[in-house]
Amino acid sequence: MFVTLEGIDRSGKTTHAALLAEALGPETKLLREPGGTSAGERVRELLKNPELELTPKAELFLFSAARAELISEVIAPARDRDIDIVCDRFMDSTVAYQGAGRGLGVEYVERVNDLVVGSCVPDLTVLLRIDPDLAAARDGTADDRFELEGIEFQRKVAAAYDELAQRHQRIEVVDGSGEVSEVAQRVLQLVESR
Repeated sequence: MFVTLEGIDRSGKTTHAALLAEALGPETKLLREPGGTSAGERVRELLKNPELELTPKAELFLFSAARAELISEVIAPARDRDIDIVCDRFMDSTVAYQGAGRGLGVEYVERVNDLVVGSCVPDLTVLLRIDPDLAAARDGTADDRFELEGIEFQRKVAAAYDELAQRHQRIEVVDGSGEVSEVAQRVLQLVESR
């Protein structure tokens, strides 16, 4: 099964992706996006660098390049061998962040995603929904370009995720608030139900 975790910054994606992968067993591939390949990790450094100014289209195509590498080098081979995959972010993040948050347009970004992803669509996308104000109050330092955009940007992204969840049956919403153990149980129950 190919499962992706999505949500706004500080919604708990990274934590819950790791916990889910652990629960699914040692053979499970735990990935992050951008990342997971040599090229993807370099692209990640560029995209997160708060000192670097990038246009929205440059962001979109950098994410797309990293995604194409990840699919080709890691995801497609793992799927061919029936290995479970858990990915911290994937194509829906680009739609929410660059399409809605940066104003490129949801439909435009979805067309680019279709070209890059092809048939490598997640079997299940877990959307960790949390109020942007609550997420902003969580511990941690805002240290990348996206976290530094502020609360209004996160609200736009959250609204885009909600709209995506209404349009795509593979996206299931999970309440991302509460104790880590409670949210982890909700995520695991959802995945096991599939």
